[in-house]
Amino acid sequence: MKETEAIGLAPAMPTADVSERGLPAVPPLPPRILIVDDYPMNVELLEHVLRSEGFRTLAAGNGATAVAMSRANLPDLILLDVMMPDESGFETCARLKSDPMTSDIPVIFVSALDDVRNKVNGLKLGGVDYLSKPVHAEEVLARVRVHLHLRANSRAIAQSNQARLAELRDAQRAILVRPADRPEASFAVHYHALEGAGGDFYDVVSSSPGVFGYFVADISGHGVTAAFLTAAIKALLRQYSGPLYSPEDTMRGIDSVMREILGQEQYLTACYAEWNRSTGRLSVVSAGHPPMILIRESGEAQTLEMDSNPLGMFSSLVLQRRDLYVSPGDRFFLYTDGLIECSPGRGRAEGIGRLIRSCTDNRALALGDTVARVALDIQSGAGAVSDDLLLLGVQVIR
Repeated sequence: MKETEAIGLAPAMPTADVSERGLPAVPPLPPRILIVDDYPMNVELLEHVLRSEGFRTLAAGNGATAVAMSRANLPDLILLDVMMPDESGFETCARLKSDPMTSDIPVIFVSALDDVRNKVNGLKLGGVDYLSKPVHAEEVLARVRVHLHLRANSRAIAQSNQARLAELRDAQRAILVRPADRPEASFAVHYHALEGAGGDFYDVVSSSPGVFGYFVADISGHGVTAAFLTAAIKALLRQYSGPLYSPEDTMRGIDSVMREILGQEQYLTACYAEWNRSTGRLSVVSAGHPPMILIRESGEAQTLEMDSNPLGMFSSLVLQRRDLYVSPGDRFFLYTDGLIECSPGRGRAEGIGRLIRSCTDNRALALGDTVARVALDIQSGAGAVSDDLLLLGVQVIR
């Protein structure tokens, strides 16, 4: 026999919405609640309870209709019967929670199955509450209001966090040098932060006339915590670059401060390339970072593999330096490991190989177009990106 319910009705108490100036304000639309039950009397009773208190309602007689209506109308809350033909309320809830469009809509189960096992099962599937039949108007309204308030508060917190993250993202981007800011440095860059504000960082400095330093770093983790450190790294790079400092000195200076401010098990990998435009000498120092890629004008490719330590971890830092000479038409590329690890199932060596091939195949394009094309090639077919992505390319000119 189909489960039934007894509902006590409570009268509505209308209230006025008044603005700060004492004039009636236009009220927002009342919350909309979807009632899902294959027993029409249950639906009618719940509709009466909710509408008498000013809520808007929708009704569905089965799970499939409920899912379709939820996607089309995005109700603020769902009251979901458990025992329905064709598809149980538990199955309907699972479908709603697996759909990004409806996953955050609160679901309250309403059922005569009031044993602990069924209640726990409903909560595990994503329900926020469980009402046992027969239900009463006061209890329905109290539970509905609680969960609508919780959802509103959760949304407000999320919006506040998004606004703060946007501010941090804008501040981080403001300190990133653009190619137009240093045209004499002849570089182009592609930068995509996974969470708006990222842990990957780059900078370009002019340590002396005609000498340019290109710095790329990857702070462990990503998001807000890592992004806060980028301003400090930028300041340190400028403090420890210039005629008084060799590329190794630059890295050691950054390391000495990072060891003091980084948290436990936090570190950064980095690569610093210093190009002397007048002599053609390129000096590269790596700190546990993926190897720099050099593409000669002829198309010959070379990687600069080095065995070295990340920054910020060890009291005794091991660094390696490579010096070589570059000619006009040559290009070199610095990047972070998100670019060589974004294809599932591919190892580091294969990722580097794919990056080299793309840099080589697109070398006839202008540098900015090459960098953009390489980033697109690497991400194509990679699925969801799970890390920050950074590629910086430099064109050797006279």
